Amino acid sequence: MDTTRQNKIARLIQKELSDIFQKETKAMGGVLVSVSVVRISPDLSVARAYLSIFPSDRGEEILNNINAHAKGIRFELGNRVRHQLRIIPELRFFLDDSLDYLEKIDELLKE
Repeated sequence: MDTTRQNKIARLIQKELSDIFQKETKAMGGVLVSVSVVRISPDLSVARAYLSIFPSDRGEEILNNINAHAKGIRFELGNRVRHQLRIIPELRFFLDDSLDYLEKIDELLKE
């Protein structure tokens, strides 16, 4: 069960990461990265961000690129939230495939 503090920090990180990805993907053109959910560990040291990537066929490639630049993203996040958080959590990114799952179920139901 997440505490109120964990939820507040997770929402803050989700908002800021969404803004960072929105600005970064403008240059890529045709790619949309949204942060579905952020879960933070009880000691507030690790944040797991689940990303929904469109188009989904390039999802794995984009996720690998994001993971390769995780330290730079953490630095940018730190600059944005340095007055709200004392310690910036380590970022781990995962692919959120729930939309693909929903599409697959929808296809099965239509048959």
